[in-house]
Amino acid sequence: MKEIKTVSVVIPVYNEEENIKPLYEELREVLKSLPYEYEIIFVDDGSTDRSYEILKQMALEDKKVKVIRFRKNYGQTAAMYAGFRYAQGDVIITMDGDLQNDPHDIPKLLEKIKEGYDIVSGWRKNRKDSFITRILPSKIANWLISKVTGVHLHDYGCTLKAYRKEIAKNFRLYGDMHRFLPAVAKSFGAKITEIVVNHRPRIHGKSKYGIGRTVRVILDIFLVKFLNDYLNKPMYIFGSTGLFLLAVGFLILLYLTVEKLFFGESIGGRPLLILGVLLFLSGLQLLSTGIIAEVVIRTYYESKRDVPYRVEEIINFNGEIKSPQQAP
Repeated sequence: MKEIKTVSVVIPVYNEEENIKPLYEELREVLKSLPYEYEIIFVDDGSTDRSYEILKQMALEDKKVKVIRFRKNYGQTAAMYAGFRYAQGDVIITMDGDLQNDPHDIPKLLEKIKEGYDIVSGWRKNRKDSFITRILPSKIANWLISKVTGVHLHDYGCTLKAYRKEIAKNFRLYGDMHRFLPAVAKSFGAKITEIVVNHRPRIHGKSKYGIGRTVRVILDIFLVKFLNDYLNKPMYIFGSTGLFLLAVGFLILLYLTVEKLFFGESIGGRPLLILGVLLFLSGLQLLSTGIIAEVVIRTYYESKRDVPYRVEEIINFNGEIKSPQQAP
């Protein structure tokens, strides 16, 4: 088992000016008590309040604090992706910037990593959120994600997680995929576990999430299922479905043809004719989609991979403030 020498903590931040300093002070005390070198990476996701000014001042006073500033708000997935790319620790821990995740749970996450797990996910068993708008939709989403992906966790939405560097560096994140990272890591053969963590009520600021995200979560579930099982072989899902529809449509049309030629039945006004033609054409379309998807996947793997964000400034990476042109 690879020894842990360094730990990186990645914290996406969007308009959390009242929470940043208390979180940093609490987190610093926890990390200083551990036998590892550490870095704290704040990713300012286009904040419009004083968050960046506070982060910059903290970074100037403490070189272990590193800051990535986005040009605009790209979302939590992009912020976490940037944090993963810049982090240097053997273990990368992610957490929210709103003080609801408890830094004192970090030692427990690291102990589980030392047991041989690649990802340790937090489970907010006693959430301090609204039941109707946050907890109930989350429970439904967690059940669906677990059933569809085969990775059974109680709390996919908990940001407090620990990742081995080798796993985190393999992620290619787009859209709103941050909540599905354990399911995505399944395709890497990652060993995943879950532990109960403390969840605290929000004191300052307001939540950036509402019940409206439920639809996006449901759509993303199907995307994750496709990425895990069919990304390298899209023809299997499109082709098999297409062949089934093509076969059913062909059999219906064959039946109607026999009826017309051998029994003189009129088939022009029969709904079954419309259904047969529709199924036959749908099958051809899905087969064509499968072929196109195969070509797109091959192009994807052979092309240069871009990132879904643009950095305006980074602080304390190699001990200085850099423009994105100088950044790795």
